[in-house]
Amino acid sequence: MTDREAERDAAFTAWLAARQPALLRTAYLLTGDRHSAEDLLQTSLAKLYLSWDKVRDRGALDAYARRILVNEHTSLWRRGWKRREHAAAVVPEPEPLLESYDDGTAAQVWDLVQGLPRRARAVVVLRYYEQLTEAETADVLGISVGTVKSQCSRALTALRERTPSHLDPSLDPSLDPTSREEER
Repeated sequence: MTDREAERDAAFTAWLAARQPALLRTAYLLTGDRHSAEDLLQTSLAKLYLSWDKVRDRGALDAYARRILVNEHTSLWRRGWKRREHAAAVVPEPEPLLESYDDGTAAQVWDLVQGLPRRARAVVVLRYYEQLTEAETADVLGISVGTVKSQCSRALTALRERTPSHLDPSLDPSLDPTSREEER
């Protein structure tokens, strides 16, 4: 390590020792979560360290560091995976998978879905199998939310028309809500 690099490291370390608590507080206020704030601060400090020599006005280091924090935070929440992932104190348990006998109905329903046009099939799969929202489905497919709604409506209408009577849940008496109430 050269003398210049050692001086740079010493200057950065001294500045960091004095400013890290205030920057962590700013990162916490941006993220609302201690762990996310620490991650954000670490990434921002790494970027600041890489550009340390480019900062001519040492009096503006705090403002420069805060700008990096804000820009990095904005960049993080724009990423798609970040919108779906959230820190939680308790990990939510997935719904239990109830095993049931498959008499081939699932394959017959899947054959009906396979008969849909590609885009309609994609909308149905993303909305009902992957359980994405209309906005998420539109984002994945690169189409508008209105197109998702209309494609979904047309696909469901086509599925209802093509569904044989033995697969139609509306004709199954065991699924009739009034018969369930009478049993109680």
